[in-house]
Amino acid sequence: MKMNRRQAMGLLASAVPAAAYQLPQTGPQPAFPPGLEIEKGPFQGSRQSLSAYEIPEWFRDAKFGMWAHWGPQSAIEDGDWYARNMYMEGSKQYLYHCETYGHPSKFGFKDTIPRWKAEKFAPAELMKLYRQAGAKYFMSMGVHHDNFDMWNSKHNEWNAVNMGPKKDIVGMWHKAATDEGLRFGVSDHLWITYKWFSVSHGADKHGPLAGVPYDGADPKNYSLYVDSNEVHTKLDWDESGIPEWWKKHWYARMRDLVDNYQPDLLYVDGALPFEDYGYSLVAHLYNLSAKRNGGKTQAVYTSKRQQDTENGIAVFDVERGLVDTIWPRPWQTDTCIGEWHYKRGIKYKSVKTVVDLLVDVVSRNGNLMLNFPLPASGYLDLEELNVLAGITKWMGVNGEAIHGTRPWKIFGESPAAIATSEKSASFNENERKDLTAADIRFTTKGVALYAFVMGWPDYEVVIRPLALNTALRVGKVSNVELLGYDGKLEWSQDEKGLKILTPAKSPCEHAVAFKVSGA
Repeated sequence: MKMNRRQAMGLLASAVPAAAYQLPQTGPQPAFPPGLEIEKGPFQGSRQSLSAYEIPEWFRDAKFGMWAHWGPQSAIEDGDWYARNMYMEGSKQYLYHCETYGHPSKFGFKDTIPRWKAEKFAPAELMKLYRQAGAKYFMSMGVHHDNFDMWNSKHNEWNAVNMGPKKDIVGMWHKAATDEGLRFGVSDHLWITYKWFSVSHGADKHGPLAGVPYDGADPKNYSLYVDSNEVHTKLDWDESGIPEWWKKHWYARMRDLVDNYQPDLLYVDGALPFEDYGYSLVAHLYNLSAKRNGGKTQAVYTSKRQQDTENGIAVFDVERGLVDTIWPRPWQTDTCIGEWHYKRGIKYKSVKTVVDLLVDVVSRNGNLMLNFPLPASGYLDLEELNVLAGITKWMGVNGEAIHGTRPWKIFGESPAAIATSEKSASFNENERKDLTAADIRFTTKGVALYAFVMGWPDYEVVIRPLALNTALRVGKVSNVELLGYDGKLEWSQDEKGLKILTPAKSPCEHAVAFKVSGA
């Protein structure tokens, strides 16, 4: 009997074998749809079961991670979403593509992949730099919306071992991170690909090639461009219109990724997708981790939907943004020093901007995961190296007040509130201004309280929240030190605050950390 492509893909997904290892487990097992058998362990593939998940301490302690948002879309070095925008008539990337390579009916995204050679890729060297900069975990791209797997995928011929660099990129990153003692993560952007990449099936509406289909419309290319039923030029970031066969295929690919690399962190670009498929994948990830760690999971799954994070299940992730207060559970913001995929000539975030964001995030019970986009060659450019060196230098002085810390009674104080409401947490980082000596942020570790002054004050700093006899019930301070400074500070505490005379010279650029004892 002949099967069409969708039937074949569904059969492929359902052929994923059940894991043999079992841990003691109570309660009835869920009736899985075909292909959703998972590793036996503490969790079942349901929201109710996953609500018992606890965020591991390593993630709470880490505070700072690095990400290489790098793949075949980096080949052109023209910024993020190239594989979609080159099929969006009139967009800057479409115009660049037509001028540089030709019309997408003749030279499509598939034809750009050989230009991604990764000839300077040195994961061990890069990982050493990231560790020296204070990163405690690292994340590799797993698969972006471009449908290209960065490992030796069983279910997708379009992968980095077969094409482009012809290397197991995820595997190489995994080894480098492990060798440097960093936790390892992988990112999944695949769930939305069915709609995101559908524009490759379209055609120009104007001009000399109006009506000529792009290369994604050719059925022989569907294994890359996906057999979508309609072209989504307006992209609704939800699951509407995504068929069952794609959900099964997504599960098979992600299951393959998890089984091969068993990451400490799995990031999804959006909400936990596809109900039973998503719950089963997360339970499988957590149970595999429990198998390796004496029955207690040490894995993290992130979701950008707050509902997935309130009662366990996942860690809340905010893209390019900041929550408005101390979050009740550890959370993460992911951002980039430039665009997500490498873009030539772009202006990067300054070291100060990164430091301001890191301290602000940590003071609110969060982690910062920072992307340094790699060029096609696979090695950081000179300006990126300079930014990384600045972070390394600052962290060498102040890392004690970042790693392993917890939030204080308040995250800090500022002369004016920053617009970061719950509804607008994502993508609000552009609303931020550089913090100054008037801005204070707090972290704690054991009996120590760290007060970050976000700029170097002239002569004296007054930390008002550390005043005696206030609603914060601050105790009497017994000692004050300045990280990176060997001398003895002059200070006093009264009903107006903790007053500290500052040395003539700052021990570091950007934010400085006062270590306060007794408060």
